Amino acid sequence: MLQKVNTVHLADEDPSAHHHPESHSVFGFWLYLMTDCVIFAALFAVFAVMSHQFAGGASGKDLFEIKGVAIETAILLVSSITFGFGMIGAQKQNRGALLFWLAVTFMLGLSFIVLEIREFSHLVAEGNGPDRSAFLSSFFTLVGTHGLHVTLGLIWMVVLAGQVIFKGQLSETMLRRLTCLSLFWHFLDVVWICVFTFVYLASVA
Repeated sequence: MLQKVNTVHLADEDPSAHHHPESHSVFGFWLYLMTDCVIFAALFAVFAVMSHQFAGGASGKDLFEIKGVAIETAILLVSSITFGFGMIGAQKQNRGALLFWLAVTFMLGLSFIVLEIREFSHLVAEGNGPDRSAFLSSFFTLVGTHGLHVTLGLIWMVVLAGQVIFKGQLSETMLRRLTCLSLFWHFLDVVWICVFTFVYLASVA
C-alpha cells in the first residue's frame, strides 16, 4: 500500500507524467496560421479579379520597379535564414547567439518595412494611391496586409528578446514562444514569395 502511495506521489511530482500544454499551444498557433492562409488567399483572389481594372490609369508594368522589389525579397529571405540561426542558438541554450541573430533579423525586417513604406509613399505622391483604381486598391490592401503582419512580427520579436534578456534563461515556455514566432516569420516569407511572383512579376510580364 505504501509503495502504491509513493508511486502516485512521484507521478504527481514528475512533469512527464502530466499532459503538457505546450503541444496544444503550438497546434493552436498552426490553426491560427491556417486562418491567415484563408485571409491571404482571399486577398490574392481579389487581386486576381482586379488586376486588369486600371480605370484608365497606370498598370503594374508602368509602376513597379522589380529591382527594388527584388531587394526587398532578398532581405526577407535572408531574415528567415538569420532567424533559423537564432533558433539553433536557442536550442543550444546560447542566449548570446539567440539575441545576436534576433537583432540581425529585426534589422532586416525593419529594412523591409522601410523599403515598402518608401514604395507606397512614392506611388501615392505620383497620384497612384489606393483610390486611383481597383487594381491599386487591391494591391495596397494585399501588400499592406503583409506589411502589417511583418510589423507585428517585429514587435513580437522585441518583446521576446526583452524577456530573454531580463529572465536570464531559456525555459521550455520561452522556447515554445520562439518556435511560434519562427513559424510566423517563415510563413510571412512564403506569403511574400507569392506576392513577388503573382503580384509584381505577373504584373510586369
